[in-house]
Amino acid sequence: MNKKRGYFIRYLSLAAFFVIICLIYTGRLIRYQIAGQDIYADKSDSEYSYRYETIHAQRGEIFDRNGVPLVVNAYTYDILLDGGSMPYAQRDKNEVILSVLADAEAAGETDTFTPPASPFTFFPMPDGSSVHFEYDTTYFESTGRKNKFYRLVTQLGCDESSSAEDTAAVLLARYGITQKGEDGYPVLNYDTNTAQLLLTLRLDMELSDFSAYTPYTLLTDVSLPLLTRVKESGVRGITPYTNASRSYTYPGYASHILGRLGKIRSGYVDYYTELGYPLDAIVGIGGAEEAFESYLHGEDGVLTVVEDGDGNIVDQYVSKEPKPGSNVYLTIDIEMQITAEDALRDNIQYIVDKAVASGKPLSGEDAKTGALTALDSRTGEVLAMASYPTYNLATFQQDYSMLNSDENAPMFNRALSGLYAPGSTFKIGVAAAALTEGIITPKTIIHDKGEYTYYSTYTPACWIYNQSRATHGPINVTTAIQVSCNYFFYEVGRLLTIETMNKYDRAFGLGVPTGIELAEKTGILAGPDYRNEKGLGAWNPGDTLAAAIGQAENSFTPLQISVYMSSILNNGIRMKTHLLHKVEAFHTGEVLETFTPQQMDGITLGEGVRDVLLNAMKSVTENGSAARVFRGYPIEMGGKTGTAQVLETKSDNAIFTAFAPFNNPEIVVTCVIEQGANGTDAGFAVRDVFDYYFDVNSD
Repeated sequence: MNKKRGYFIRYLSLAAFFVIICLIYTGRLIRYQIAGQDIYADKSDSEYSYRYETIHAQRGEIFDRNGVPLVVNAYTYDILLDGGSMPYAQRDKNEVILSVLADAEAAGETDTFTPPASPFTFFPMPDGSSVHFEYDTTYFESTGRKNKFYRLVTQLGCDESSSAEDTAAVLLARYGITQKGEDGYPVLNYDTNTAQLLLTLRLDMELSDFSAYTPYTLLTDVSLPLLTRVKESGVRGITPYTNASRSYTYPGYASHILGRLGKIRSGYVDYYTELGYPLDAIVGIGGAEEAFESYLHGEDGVLTVVEDGDGNIVDQYVSKEPKPGSNVYLTIDIEMQITAEDALRDNIQYIVDKAVASGKPLSGEDAKTGALTALDSRTGEVLAMASYPTYNLATFQQDYSMLNSDENAPMFNRALSGLYAPGSTFKIGVAAAALTEGIITPKTIIHDKGEYTYYSTYTPACWIYNQSRATHGPINVTTAIQVSCNYFFYEVGRLLTIETMNKYDRAFGLGVPTGIELAEKTGILAGPDYRNEKGLGAWNPGDTLAAAIGQAENSFTPLQISVYMSSILNNGIRMKTHLLHKVEAFHTGEVLETFTPQQMDGITLGEGVRDVLLNAMKSVTENGSAARVFRGYPIEMGGKTGTAQVLETKSDNAIFTAFAPFNNPEIVVTCVIEQGANGTDAGFAVRDVFDYYFDVNSD
């Protein structure tokens, strides 16, 4: 019996020991699950916790070709509540909040705190001991906010039928703002103003999913002294956050070129995640910010923070160094860009004022929009690129609704995405092809009879015949370009054929990508291929006549027209268009990359053809359709006007493209003004850009 009794006692002891161990582990588990962050309070001094903060890399800045800053970094500082290190006890949480707000008040920075919206209207009792609550109906106008609020209070035993007084009482107790008094009724732990503030904040924190993974922004745009004061206070549960934003040194200018920053758009998530970006990353959207993201973005670092059991920081070190992005230099000259944008705006207003004064309908009174591009014809560098109307990147967020609803689409980049019939500017390319192919020579004479009757089913007439029943008579190619004779180019286009015409114009850069790093439309080169691709029906012989004077479906961007003109100036050699000038290391200024001009597919012009075309375009500006804008201009130049019909109810589009200086062309400028009525009138903006480039002081 004694032996059995000994076994029993031994088994009982083992069972008791097992139960005790289980209770200890269960207790520790409960403590970890329920006590949360306050487990640190019971740790010995030798036990530490680690947390990791992102050190955001500096984004590279953007400069013009001369090193003038266009987009620079601006830094602001926020103070966040950190759920991962905040005390567990509700009243301790409140003390953290009040401590930070007190620091802000002491620093005179109460404007850094913006109280969130509250579902309650507060009415303090006269004796100051309690508060009466009613619902604020404006809070519930937001369906999303209303649903989140009632989802929370339903979990707490209230619902939509509960009074504001009852619901507030539950929340006040939940957040440690009240406690039971000796008589069993709730008593405020704070004065009524503080209680209101805490209830509003704590409720907003919970509805904002505040947790160890989702911090809550308490103060925004604080000063560095306040930031330092809060950090040195030793209060647990707060963390600083640095916001890097973009500052624009020329607000309102170059907006379409520069682009902006924003969260990753839904269609680009896979692309950026494959590159290692977090889902909440801020990236370039549009313009240079997006095109040169790989240079600008940099690589974030990691700060390791070591805390003791009381949440005090005992050590911190950079476990991964951040790598700043590189600085990007664009090919544009910001002063020329400003000149171009102002000139385009003023040119449009000039056309409108002139039309209104004339009283003639459809003479440009409906002109509102346009674009201008300036290229270095030798290298393909974009010197300026304007689209009107435009917008201000510095106020983009506030202005977005207005911009998005504006019928003139100010966010639309007409220089790169606007497609326009080239009108008579297209005739230069047709002449280049015909001369090179030997279809005509510089001395070939074609007699303008007014109405072109080669095809009985389609008999278009020259513009002068439609206007006054006159003709240009017998003319050669130089005179035909000078006076923009449609009849001459009907005949040349027929002899050349649409296939040969398009072979040359494609080589000159029409209907193909220009090479620019920004998003662009490639334009439409009219012909059988395009008709077949779009299912638009057969290409008829008469369509070639329309195409030869820049009509049919021909439509191109202003940038493409500048590229096309540059190719002809280069004797048929087309240069890749580009906006990137160079890339430099952020801190050292070391040149990491420089763009080298690149030749694209082209087609060599016949001997002497370039000279014929340049002389013809010179005559346009001296004695032809553009003479009233450029006659007597101190820099010898050449150009071509174009007027393209759009709708019978609207003024024609105005196009003007020009180059200078005549003997050794350096720059090509193209201006398109929608409903500008007359191609010549688009020349004023071009002249203003030439004035800047050549430092001409004109009236």
